[in-house]
Amino acid sequence: MTIKELHALFLEHPVICTDTRKITENCLFFALKGPNFNGNAFAQQALEKGAAFALIDEEEFKTSDRFILCQGVLSTLQQLATYHRQHSNAKVISLTGSNGKTTTKELINAVISKKYRSIATQGNLNNHIGVPLTLLSIKENTEMAIVEMGANHKKEIEFLCSIAQPDFGYITNFGKAHLEGFGGVEGVIQGKSELYDYLTHHNKHVFLNADDAIQKERLEHYTKKVGFSTKDHQYYNIKFLGVDPYVSLEVEETTIHTQLVGKYNFPNCCAAILMGKYFNVPIEEIKSAIENYFPKNNRSQILSKNGFDIVLDAYNANPSSMKAALENFSMMAAKRKTLILGDMFELGSTAADEHQAISDLAEQLNFNEVYLVGENFFRTNTSYHKFSTFENLKEHLSNHPLEKGAMLIKGSRGMALERVLDIL
Repeated sequence: MTIKELHALFLEHPVICTDTRKITENCLFFALKGPNFNGNAFAQQALEKGAAFALIDEEEFKTSDRFILCQGVLSTLQQLATYHRQHSNAKVISLTGSNGKTTTKELINAVISKKYRSIATQGNLNNHIGVPLTLLSIKENTEMAIVEMGANHKKEIEFLCSIAQPDFGYITNFGKAHLEGFGGVEGVIQGKSELYDYLTHHNKHVFLNADDAIQKERLEHYTKKVGFSTKDHQYYNIKFLGVDPYVSLEVEETTIHTQLVGKYNFPNCCAAILMGKYFNVPIEEIKSAIENYFPKNNRSQILSKNGFDIVLDAYNANPSSMKAALENFSMMAAKRKTLILGDMFELGSTAADEHQAISDLAEQLNFNEVYLVGENFFRTNTSYHKFSTFENLKEHLSNHPLEKGAMLIKGSRGMALERVLDIL
């Protein structure tokens, strides 16, 4: 079956499933493989649960005409997504970066959807599987598609661009994330910049934070760019008003009060505002979209529980985002401040130094109590409470209840520090 023929079949059955636990009636099941599973073995089960057809790449599993045999299920999914993208009328906005991708994507979609029929990456499905699935969610009437792209090594963004073929793009920032895979900060810059490389090579439009020296330098001679800045009047000006604890800003004499904590969320809001202006969304609608966006999924959420005012930022962490979170928390108005920090993953040979640097920063910022959790933090040289496992932290806090006050909880996803909420 050719990709063109498969696309015709997809239009008749426009729902893709890759997990037999989430089969919907008349969907197409793609039998993906992983290190510990073979989707081909579940294809029959998918059909029994209601899938219309199952795409497989191992002939032994083909027992009827409802099985479609292809060279490789993953590459077929990716080719189908590109074909579908090429035959849709939607404009594709792609974004990547070390920190803030998902929040920025959701803010952009909130703003864009005020004027256009839009779709956006669900959650953080931003890899070589998630990007195709996002593209395949484009409907006939979709006008804008906001596609988040994640990467932990070079050439990954380049590959995702070849699938999504974006019309516009934005990089949130370049930070100390996935250092192990990128081989250092310079590798991060090169890897994330593959989005701008694609756009400039194809003469597409670029959005940029003109206050970011790296972005500004890399795009200095490119003409199809639109940027925001707090100081450079060559670009669209947005004024930062402060955080208390939420970000406030001013644009075109309009004040916007967000539900987002941390100055690090200011450029995320600016990117959404810039794109709203570029696509002619009225400023009143932009204001409404941003003021009514509430973070979720453990991303900089403000919670109150049993006398604690909690900043829950347990979705992910790297040295850049950790530093920004600590500095922001130190500026919040509270009589008592407690930190609970979990290990940062994928730092390779820099892990020891980066965890020690965060521990040292916490000492400089003078918090009342600091609890460090994870094997890397356990090895730091510090006077703080430190625990090699979450279970050890839990046991300690069960016997030594925390004093009420403000609390920041932050760590990499694998640490699952949202479990602290069950202890309080």
